[in-house]
Formats: sequence, C-alpha cells, structure tokens
Amino acid sequence: MTKPREKMFVEILNKLKTIMFDDRLQPGDKLPSERELSERLNVGRSSVREALRAMELLGLIETRRGEGTFIKEPRKHRLVEVLASFILNDKTARKELAETRNLIEKNAIVLAAERRTNEQVLKLQAQLERMEKYDTKEVPSPMDWDFFKIIFDAAQNFLLYRLWVELNEYDDTGSTRDHTYCLTDYRYITSLIQAGVEETQLASIQRFQQ
Repeated sequence: MTKPREKMFVEILNKLKTIMFDDRLQPGDKLPSERELSERLNVGRSSVREALRAMELLGLIETRRGEGTFIKEPRKHRLVEVLASFILNDKTARKELAETRNLIEKNAIVLAAERRTNEQVLKLQAQLERMEKYDTKEVPSPMDWDFFKIIFDAAQNFLLYRLWVELNEYDDTGSTRDHTYCLTDYRYITSLIQAGVEETQLASIQRFQQ
C-alpha cells in the first residue's frame, strides 16, 4: 500500500534531521549531496529536493551556488522583528520572555554537563579567558553569545538551541538589553559543566535583573 504523500514527506524530513544529528552537523556545515541523501533515505532525488526546499523556506538550510547546501545559523527572521515590536512593549511579556530564556539556558547547562566532550570544555575555558580580558562590569553581548553557543553545542539538543536563538532575537530587537550575567557566574557555569551539575546548583544564577 502506497503511503500518503504528506506522510512520506514528513518521514523524509524526520530522517533528514536524524542524519544531521548522527553526522553531528552544526550550523555552517555542509549537508551530503542529493545523491547521497537519496541513497541513505532510500527515496527518489526529487523527494529529497522537495524536502530540502521546505527546510530552506523554514530558514534551516541555505543553498550556495556551486558549493552545495549548508546548515544555516538560525538568526534574524523578519517575523521576529515584527512580533517583537508588539511583544516588547508589554512589561509582562518581557518578564515572561526573560524567565523562559533563563529556564532554557539552565536546562542547556545541565544537559551540557552530562554530554560535553573534553574538547568542548577546553573551548568553554578558552572563551571564558577571552571574556576575562575585558575590564568592564558587563560582558559584551557577542562574547555572551559565543559562550552559550558552545554550551548548546555540548547539550546536543537542536530544538532547545533554536528556541534560545529566537528568544535572543526578541531581546535583541528591544530598545534596551536589561540583562547580564556577572563574570563570576560565567566562571561558575564553566566549572559546573566541567565537573557535573545538579539543577539545584543553578538557583543562584540569574541573568535577568528585574
């Protein structure tokens, strides 16, 4: 019995996601060719092409002429900018956004402590050293982003990372950025990921100052 076209399409998308996870592909990495994907998925190249087109429309991948298809860094969608212009005018919504982002970051820290490699710990320590060279109370935003990007890579949960990126974009479109971690917290987070962490140990860490 032939599967409905919609069901087959969803299955292909799920299998593509599995391939990306199994191959440990990260934003900026190149996807296998259509031919290889077709063989690994055991479907026609036209079906693969259709699935890739859908992923590109969702902003998950991008095609570079003459180079191939790459996983896209999920930043800056117009929808985010439009919604932010409404949401960030509401004090309650801003507070809820802050709380949600804080919860996502703490869960990523716990997962990273369980799943990180020694190489990722070294990357996190190197990033912390770069941050410590700044003689300012507030760590520059790009450095904060790079620090947590390493953590989300170690956490190995792409959906959690996507949610974090979107929440960052809402915050980034606001007129002010009323959040910060103390440098002491970055040191503490690094040590927890290196040594292991329980969720209760994160109670003292709070990015957003209300």
